[in-house]
Amino acid sequence: MGKFLISVLEKFAARVRGAISDKQRSKTVVHLLEEEVLTQERALYKCAAAVEADAALHQEMQEWDVTLNDGSKEYFQT
Repeated sequence: MGKFLISVLEKFAARVRGAISDKQRSKTVVHLLEEEVLTQERALYKCAAAVEADAALHQEMQEWDVTLNDGSKEYFQT
């Protein structure tokens, strides 16, 4: 099991201690973090899907593909 150390303002920490029992605190934080990670992952997926669907970008990337091995043999010989 991994652990995180987070810092919050003492005023907020007191509110958390008052609102969430000791036994539920970690579980609650993990739940909130899981929800936020899912939200961020969904946003990244939507961004990646938009890039994949961009025909103009694909065309430009294909044009740059011709440079992938341009002169690299001189620099990467072992």
